Amino acid sequence: MKTPRILFKAAILSAAIFGTQHALAQDANPELSSGLAKSSASVASTKFMAATANPHATDAAYEILKKGGSAVDAAIAAQAVLGLTEPQSSGLAGGAFMLSFDGKKVTNYDGRETAPKAVDEHLFQTSTGAEQAFYDGVLSGRSVGTPGVVAMLALAHKREGKLPWRDLFAPAIRLATDGFALSPRLNTLLTGEKYLNQDAAARAYFYQEDGKTPKAIGTILKNPDYAQVLKTVAARGADGFYKTDIARAIVDKVNQHPTSPGKLSMSDMASYRAKAREATCGTYRGHTICGAAAPSSGGVAVLQILGMLERFDLKSLKPTSAQAIHLYSEAGSYAFADRGMYLADPDFVQVPTQALLDKSYLAQRSALISTDKTVAGKAAAGVPAVMQKVARLDLGSPERNSTSHIAIVDAQGHAVSMTTSIEDQFGSRQMVKGMLLNNQLTDFSFSPTNKDGSAVANRVQAGKRPRSAMAPVLVFDPSGKLEMVVGSPGGSRIINYVAQTLVNLIDWNMDPQAAVNAPHYGSRNNGKTELEKGRGLEAVVAELKALGHDAVEGETTSGLSAIVVTPKGYLGGADARREGTVKGD
Repeated sequence: MKTPRILFKAAILSAAIFGTQHALAQDANPELSSGLAKSSASVASTKFMAATANPHATDAAYEILKKGGSAVDAAIAAQAVLGLTEPQSSGLAGGAFMLSFDGKKVTNYDGRETAPKAVDEHLFQTSTGAEQAFYDGVLSGRSVGTPGVVAMLALAHKREGKLPWRDLFAPAIRLATDGFALSPRLNTLLTGEKYLNQDAAARAYFYQEDGKTPKAIGTILKNPDYAQVLKTVAARGADGFYKTDIARAIVDKVNQHPTSPGKLSMSDMASYRAKAREATCGTYRGHTICGAAAPSSGGVAVLQILGMLERFDLKSLKPTSAQAIHLYSEAGSYAFADRGMYLADPDFVQVPTQALLDKSYLAQRSALISTDKTVAGKAAAGVPAVMQKVARLDLGSPERNSTSHIAIVDAQGHAVSMTTSIEDQFGSRQMVKGMLLNNQLTDFSFSPTNKDGSAVANRVQAGKRPRSAMAPVLVFDPSGKLEMVVGSPGGSRIINYVAQTLVNLIDWNMDPQAAVNAPHYGSRNNGKTELEKGRGLEAVVAELKALGHDAVEGETTSGLSAIVVTPKGYLGGADARREGTVKGD
C-alpha cells in the first residue's frame, strides 16, 4: 500500500495567512488560503488509485477500492466523508458534476441544484428592482437550491456500482460516530469566517463555549446527526434523503430563515431528478478531452482555451515565462467572454456547445490573439453562426464555488472525475442535521435582463439549474484509452486551474504532482491578468505590463487532483494548497 504523500504543516498556518476576512468582490477566492503544504513526488500504484482534497476522503475511497468497489462506489464513499471532514466545501446538501468512464463510454452525471418552483427571476432583487448585495443573497433562505448530489450518486450507482449501496457509507458513518480531529485547514477557515457562528447549530458544533473562537486544531469532532442522515440514506437510498424528515428539516430551515426566508418545498425535494447527459468532448494535440456539459461552463471553456492555444508552440516556451502567461491569459479572456454570453441551463436556453467548439470558430478566436500585445480591456464574445440572431450578455454571476474534487481509477481501469460544491465557503451558513446547506442559487445572475431589455441566459427561473464553473475532465489517447483524470475546486478560477494543468501535463510533460503544484496564472476576462502570489511570477510582471497586461498578484485556493495512466499503472498528484492525498495499490 502506498501512503499519502502530503502532511499538512501547522507551522504555515500563521495569523498572517488567515487574518483577512472574505472580500466581497465577485472575483474573490471562494475559500481563504491556508498556505502551501510541503509535498514530495507523485504517488505510484499498479492496480487502482484515489486522489481527493482530504485525507479521510482518500482513505474512504481506498477502502472501497480495496474491497473491489468500482470508481463510482469509491466516489460515493469519498463524498460522504467530505461532507463531514471538509464541510466548508461540499456535502450531501449540495450538488456535483461527475464524469465516469466505464471502459467503453463517458457519462456526464448532472447533480446540480435546482431553483424551487415558487421562485421567479426577481429572487435576488430588492423591492425597487435593484440587485441585492451578494452576501445579502448568500446569507438567506433564498440562496438554497434543491440539493442534487445524493440523487446523482444514486443514479450513477444504479448504472455503474458494484458493491451494495448501504456499504458505501460505512467509512463516513464510522468517522461521524467516533469523531475526527479538526484539521489545520478547517481551523484556518473557521478563524477567518465571520458569518457561520450566527447559526446556532453551527456555532455549537464548530466553536468553543464563547461562540466566537473556533475549536482548536486536533479537537475531536463527533457528528451524530450526520451519522443518522448517512444511516437513513444507506438504508433507504435517495428517497431516504428526499422524502423523509431529512427533507422536512431542510425545507423548514430554509423557509424559517429569520431575516430572508426561502421558498423551498417538499415537492421540490421529492421531484428532484439527477440527469445523465452527453459529455462535452473535444481534441487537443491528438488527445480527446471530455468535460462536463452545460449547465456547467467548465467543459466548453476548458476546451476553448486549449483550442485557441493549439496553434502556438508552447513546448518551446518556459511555463512561467511572460510569453506563456500572455498567450494562456489571452485565450482565457476570449473563452470567458463566450462563457458569459452563452452558457446556462440547456433545458431553458439554447446553448451552442458544438458551435463554440467548432475548429473553424476556435481558429477565428485564436487569430485574435496577438503575440506582442494584450486585448484592450475586456474581450468581446464571439458570434457563432447559429447564434447570430440571439442577443445575450452575462451580468457577472458571482460564482464562488467552495468546492472539492475527487479523482479515482479502479481495478478495472474505470474512472471518475467528480467536482462537488456547496458554493460559498460554508455555503449559506445554515446547518441542518449535521450538514451545511448550499447557497448555489447565487450562481444565477442577480439581474434578469440586460440594459436593452433582453433576457440574461443565466437568470433565475423556477426549476432551473444555475451555471457552474466546475470542470471535471477525463483525457484519452488517440486509440480511446484512458490517459488522465483531472479536476479542481476554486470558483470560476476552476476553468483556468484545470486548463493550465492539462497544458502542464500535455505540453510541458510535467509529472502529476508538479503539474498540480505549478504556479497559477490566467485571465477571467475581468480586465486583470491574475498571478499566484509568492510563487516567483513577480519576476515577469514588468514584461507582462509591457504587453499591456494589468497583472495583479493574489492567493489561489485550487485543490487539484491529477491521475495519469502509465505503462506500469498510475501516477497521481494532489494539490499542496489544500490537505490533499493520493493513495493506491
